[in-house]
Amino acid sequence: MSGPKYQRIKDELRAEVARDEYEAGAPFITQNQLRERFQVSSTTAVRALNDLVAEGLLVRRRGLGTFVAAPSDRPGEPAAQRSGVIACIISGQGPHQSDVLRGIESSCAERELRMFFSDTAMGMTTTGHADHPASTARQDRALRQAVEDRVDGIILYPVQGSPDLAVLEDMRRLRIPMVLVDRYFPDLAIDAVTADNYDVGYRLTEQLLAAGHERIATLWGETECTSVHDRMTGHKQALRAHGQPLLPQLTALRSYTALPEDDRRNLLSELLAAPEPPTALLCAHGFAVATAAADLASLGIGVPDEIVLAGMDDAGPYDLLPLTSFAARLPAREIGTRAVELLVNRISERTAGEDPYRSAEQIVLPVRIRTRDSAPVRLRTVAARRP
Repeated sequence: MSGPKYQRIKDELRAEVARDEYEAGAPFITQNQLRERFQVSSTTAVRALNDLVAEGLLVRRRGLGTFVAAPSDRPGEPAAQRSGVIACIISGQGPHQSDVLRGIESSCAERELRMFFSDTAMGMTTTGHADHPASTARQDRALRQAVEDRVDGIILYPVQGSPDLAVLEDMRRLRIPMVLVDRYFPDLAIDAVTADNYDVGYRLTEQLLAAGHERIATLWGETECTSVHDRMTGHKQALRAHGQPLLPQLTALRSYTALPEDDRRNLLSELLAAPEPPTALLCAHGFAVATAAADLASLGIGVPDEIVLAGMDDAGPYDLLPLTSFAARLPAREIGTRAVELLVNRISERTAGEDPYRSAEQIVLPVRIRTRDSAPVRLRTVAARRP
């Protein structure tokens, strides 16, 4: 038989329940018994049981275990028709967000979950900067709609800044579980799945230092989100660990991509005109890499001959790794799949009468740093003659 192991186990157990091989109200086989019978891991066994609980074939009783649901309580229609409904609310565009969404979509499809998608980014510019008030308002509306529709769970890739606490309180009251992706709310106990953003800042800085770049300027997009703060912390810690000074003009947390074109180029000109100018630009994402490359070209600065670019993720209009000497590769698709797994577990807990907000889990996934062994693309500039 083809398909994931947990799905094959579910199908077999579902058929056995349908044939009344288990007495209604009786204890169901345990996780350990499933492991031994099917020769699978604990994760696979738990996943199969959780899904059967979510489908209503099994019920959990606190402190007692898992039991077979009474026939009157079992779903009368096929599982596909009774599949859960997930609201997926994502902010932004580009390869990173698209890969997160692909992970969510594929994982929902495996579990026969229906997914409603909302993109909250409003007024996106070519530099990847969104209209923050409009995007926040759209996010709040999407969350309220999900609560009104009584979805089974929510996956949120939040806009920067603070969320609407009132709608979060409604979600907690109704026990609608939510999992955050890519970033988290530091003051709120909500499940989250993220990349190791501290490691992104630390390891990219180490790579640049090892290549001889002791003066590294950071160029940011958003500034009020945990992914950025964690990357900045990693960057600064790597500088300290290697005996490098923290220079305010190079490590300032300011949005470069939100600036008008003239202001961006003036900022770069000031940095490059300093007595000890930076030899590398550590860019927040692909949009910042593309914007910096265009601005440097307009100033007559060659990449990488005169200055090197590094990218902290590939959120952007297209793959810009050829322009970078070093780049972080985030586990975007895995972030999506792990978020669905965590959400399904919370939905199962809610079905069993437990509070999905009783504790919060943050899953941090490792990143890869890619280095160009061969020479990256070179941008050469030719000054135009004035007529």
